[in-house]
Amino acid sequence: MRSSDICAMVLALVPVLGGCAVVERFMPEPQIAAVNLPGQVEAIHAAAIADDQAVFWVSSNGCTQKADLTPVVRPARGGAVITLRRLKEDSCSDPRPEGVEVSWSFQELGLQPGARVTVENPYQMPRI
Repeated sequence: MRSSDICAMVLALVPVLGGCAVVERFMPEPQIAAVNLPGQVEAIHAAAIADDQAVFWVSSNGCTQKADLTPVVRPARGGAVITLRRLKEDSCSDPRPEGVEVSWSFQELGLQPGARVTVENPYQMPRI
């Protein structure tokens, strides 16, 4: 092969290889294995992230407390992702149609003040 042919092949590959970095930016975040996580993913009625607090409204049959849920925080591009998981089922018989509010400070979550946060839980309409 002539050196000009080799040079042409290398120059042809440069844009293709550079495209790999661009494609990687648009790939979805890798999912962590649910096998090693506590409890079950909790469907939430609402979530708010403000003033370095993560606030969630979840279903309750009358006994749900903060200790029954745990936020799993994982790093993501440009911030963190929170997935709220239920550790203990609420088997009481006094349903709260509006749900209950639970919150965690960024300090409790191991997040820096002002961190960018997203919530990964599915949303569920309140039972009204």
